[in-house]
Amino acid sequence: MAVFFTSDTHFGDPRVLRIDKRPFRTIPEHDEALIANWNAVVSADDEVWHLGDFALHVRPERIDELLGLINGRKHLITGNNDGAATLAAKGWESVQAYAELMLDGHAMVMCHYAFRTWKNMGRGWIDLHGHSHGKLKPQTRQFDVGVDAFDYRPVTLETILGTRRRRMAVKTD
Repeated sequence: MAVFFTSDTHFGDPRVLRIDKRPFRTIPEHDEALIANWNAVVSADDEVWHLGDFALHVRPERIDELLGLINGRKHLITGNNDGAATLAAKGWESVQAYAELMLDGHAMVMCHYAFRTWKNMGRGWIDLHGHSHGKLKPQTRQFDVGVDAFDYRPVTLETILGTRRRRMAVKTD
């Protein structure tokens, strides 16, 4: 079993094509691509932490349908665009506004929003967030896990941490 992180899928939300300039012509194309990308990396036994803004402008039945189409045991950290139907959907293992997790020797806090400071920040804890669609300059040990920052797919902690290391290596070369 692997653990993945993602956020800001915005299934059904036409604004992401315009505002975030996602490379899809239509929302059905967008949604199909995100589902395919998700299932290409996540298996049924994997765990996924979705850090908010799952779907918007869709029928409640569509939210249940989407959760059934994507692999893994899914946890939702609520975002500003997650309505009552998303929160009440039966496909979530858990729903909360904030969570803490220890994974592979790394302690982390998770929220839809990026924190300026967070619990045990000075002790090496990591802040995982969404909301900023890859546009916010991160602080040390702070990572936007949104689909806009990671090729429209969920990613592992190893991938998240490796991305920052690659950036640091490029700056020192």
